[in-house]
Amino acid sequence: MVRSLYTAATGMIAQQSNVDNISNNLANVNTIGYKQEKMEFKSLLYQTLQTRTTSANGETKPIPAQAGLGTRVASNTSIFTQGSMLESESATDFAIVGDGFFAVRGADGETYYTRAGSFTWAMGPTGLTLTTPEGYPVLGTNGNPIVIPNGVQAEQVSVSTDGSIGYRTNEGNFVDLNQRFALYQFNNPAGLEKIGSNLLSVTDASGNALPEATTANLTASQVRQKWREGSNVNVATEMVNLIVAQRAYQLNSKAITTSDDMLEQANNLKR
Repeated sequence: MVRSLYTAATGMIAQQSNVDNISNNLANVNTIGYKQEKMEFKSLLYQTLQTRTTSANGETKPIPAQAGLGTRVASNTSIFTQGSMLESESATDFAIVGDGFFAVRGADGETYYTRAGSFTWAMGPTGLTLTTPEGYPVLGTNGNPIVIPNGVQAEQVSVSTDGSIGYRTNEGNFVDLNQRFALYQFNNPAGLEKIGSNLLSVTDASGNALPEATTANLTASQVRQKWREGSNVNVATEMVNLIVAQRAYQLNSKAITTSDDMLEQANNLKR
């Protein structure tokens, strides 16, 4: 009987983690560049209830007699499907169409990756520097921050779909700055480590970052200025998942109370 108490307890713990994950998805339904996360589970060890044979001759049973000992969280996988495209009035909002990621330089000097293209211009010693809202500079294909020279206003900057950056003069002429957004892809983006602020870091599971500009056989992504990529969270799906997780939690709690009642009845037999 103790087995059922423990097994149901693992189910309650797993479903609580599931509800936590669903809550995080719903909380980020309006977060730019957020990717839905899916909780996955695995069964725990199995206990053999009877021996493998049914006779002294060692005849093997056609079906084993084993009981499972519950469940636990196996992984929390990010689903990197394309989010909805949201039109913006800001010239520093950029959306990626495709599998690419923007690259930014963190406060520790390391390179991180993001799908959230809500950037801004910050004053620097040589001109305006394109940064994230937290102030992390956005990197170009040369590995350096994207900077426009002094004298060029932010409203003049124009970005083509291939990520090339330039500006238009007061006369309407286009001047190429010979800078381009650095876009990277990964063999396994679900293996990227989430560190907060919409930033992701490379892990052994994700593989090395593959620059689109120099890696063969990659389908190049497109950059859309004055657009933002919304989250790919489906509210209706998450609400259904929330109800299912709640019912599973209730069933596991019911199993615990039932097991407790049965133990109480067994203890009363000696009276």
